[in-house]
Amino acid sequence: MPTHAQPVPSGGPGHDSQGLHPSVYRTIIALTVWLVLSAWAFFGGGTYVGLILAVVTLFFVIALGIPLLISKTWQHNVPPSETRPSAESFGAWASQDFATWTGRLSGREAAMQILLPIAAVSIGMFVFGLVFYLDVPHAG
Repeated sequence: MPTHAQPVPSGGPGHDSQGLHPSVYRTIIALTVWLVLSAWAFFGGGTYVGLILAVVTLFFVIALGIPLLISKTWQHNVPPSETRPSAESFGAWASQDFATWTGRLSGREAAMQILLPIAAVSIGMFVFGLVFYLDVPHAG
């Protein structure tokens, strides 16, 4: 079955070409750093320290690199007239519509869906590491 690009429905104010708010990107970076620090702090000791740090670093590069490349590609290809004012607050951004491939969402809902996976992994790594540190006798 061939797939074809479907146009995003337009109409009304929204973020058709204005991208994500910088706070969403900053939150992605902060959660990724928290993930890496949790992994290094709780699981960095032991026989395979080098391998663990290499895998964690690879995940770190991938998790930050993809959103960074998307942001830079968007900034490079959008006309200056279509960029979002830099002084726009997150509240103002979140209250508008955000265009996705399959339709429109509120900005707040789009930010939640974007941040949920990295937040779940970061919080999960911290909790697993804390339980490991407190429960395993040689770790604590």
